[in-house]
Amino acid sequence: MSSDADGGSGAEVAALSDKGSPGEDGFVPSALGTREHWDAVYERELQTFQEFGDTGEIWFGEESMNRLIRWMQKHKIPLDASVLDIGTGNGVFLVELAKFGFSDITGIDYSPSAIQLSGSVIEKEGLSNIKLKLSGFHICIDKGTFDAISLNPDNAIEKRKQYVKSLSRVLKVKGFFLITSCNWTKEELLNEFSEGFELFEELPTPKFSFGGRSGNSVAALVFQKM
Repeated sequence: MSSDADGGSGAEVAALSDKGSPGEDGFVPSALGTREHWDAVYERELQTFQEFGDTGEIWFGEESMNRLIRWMQKHKIPLDASVLDIGTGNGVFLVELAKFGFSDITGIDYSPSAIQLSGSVIEKEGLSNIKLKLSGFHICIDKGTFDAISLNPDNAIEKRKQYVKSLSRVLKVKGFFLITSCNWTKEELLNEFSEGFELFEELPTPKFSFGGRSGNSVAALVFQKM
């Protein structure tokens, strides 16, 4: 079930509902923005893992994980730096971080089934250094969670503001926030995270060409908390 190309897993978030009208931000409210949807998704993936050992999809594909880890290595992020994976899902990215030697890593997710699934995956890998805490992180990573929040049918704009405030609380000053999005452009993300964060670097992502114009199907940015 794992996807190994950028945008493969993220396509579900990008697919907007065919019902309803766009909100003030241009997004059509969707079940993808609700906890109930993700509870159902991870209940299915948990059952599949228990029956077949399949960990499920890799959000945005394997290259998205490798891209972020390469950036961390390029900037010599210490292996004992505290790293938070926001919306960890099946926990596969946590496993990759551990394999690369990171020793203080945490995953959070509001779906109990996702936490149970990620715990099972981590246990299968024999890892014991993945834990849960609430603040003081050097690195926070988001691959699709902000996208999903943007589709929440119940006041998505306010929920995005709450997300930014919560992120600011758990990230250390001068800490880095790495975000991968298929719904937001670079310029739009700069606007969303304009308070308390500044752009540190834009990561290269696959390009597409259509009708003589080119662009990126995925935005991957590194912000630093001011």
